[in-house]
Amino acid sequence: MSKIYDRVALIGLGLIASSLFWAIKRDGLAGEVVGYARSSETRDTAREIGLCDTVYDSAAAAVENADLVILCVPVGAMDSVAREIAPVLKTGATITDVGSVKRAVIDAVAPHLPDHVHFVPSHPLAGTEHSGPRSGFAELFENRWFLVVPVEGSDETAIKSIEALWQGIGSNTARMDPEHHDLVLAVTSHTPHLIAYTMVGVADDLSRVTDSEVINYSAAGFRDFTRIAASDPTMWRDVFLNNKDATLEILGRFTEELFALQRAIRTGDGEMLHDYFTRTRAIRRGIIEAGQDTDAPNFGRSKT
Repeated sequence: MSKIYDRVALIGLGLIASSLFWAIKRDGLAGEVVGYARSSETRDTAREIGLCDTVYDSAAAAVENADLVILCVPVGAMDSVAREIAPVLKTGATITDVGSVKRAVIDAVAPHLPDHVHFVPSHPLAGTEHSGPRSGFAELFENRWFLVVPVEGSDETAIKSIEALWQGIGSNTARMDPEHHDLVLAVTSHTPHLIAYTMVGVADDLSRVTDSEVINYSAAGFRDFTRIAASDPTMWRDVFLNNKDATLEILGRFTEELFALQRAIRTGDGEMLHDYFTRTRAIRRGIIEAGQDTDAPNFGRSKT
């Protein structure tokens, strides 16, 4: 693909930002990609590994003259970052973000932005349990979804340019309104993460099962829980605090389902359990058919 933006600024240099940098540069989608991170240690690491064409020591310096600014900071930091960069944003620039909550990000960022820029929030449905500038890789977004969540009055040309960028790095794109986005993500990401954190916490609290047994005898299901529960704690704290209503609604439904399964186990209702598990298998088949996971043995894990 040809160049879409002359200058892109990444604010925050963790997994998503570093992966964006490598993907954008690989595909020649921007002339220059610069960055900023709050931590001097992160900035030093970024310079050491060649992450960004230039790493600045302030967010305001990084966004100056940028055609596209991508906010890659935790949801709880969006307000202060938007406040800092707003006075120096270039006329006609587009501002986007990669936060996994959208209503709260829009409410935090939009009030600070001047009228002469375009705000087009977005969210990549991609990630790993790793974080930090060294964790990024260009292939992270390939065949994953990048949801675009325009605000009222978003410029159509700016939206299409953002979509072209996300498609250029290998993602599928779809548009969604903020409230629906937050509900969908509460089902597909936020609540599963909370359940994983809870299950790992239960294992940690269960004194009759020793730490070494939990570690040495972990079956695949628990291993997957620990992988999810290893995700960045600051990011996930902010997700739950900023997507409270949708997460609580889905947690309530989860609790009801759990009670129904408890009752089936207690009363020996094998038919109910079999029917339930048959239904849920169909969801797994749908995910594989959509190309969002593999049906390879052992979930595609290597044997090493």
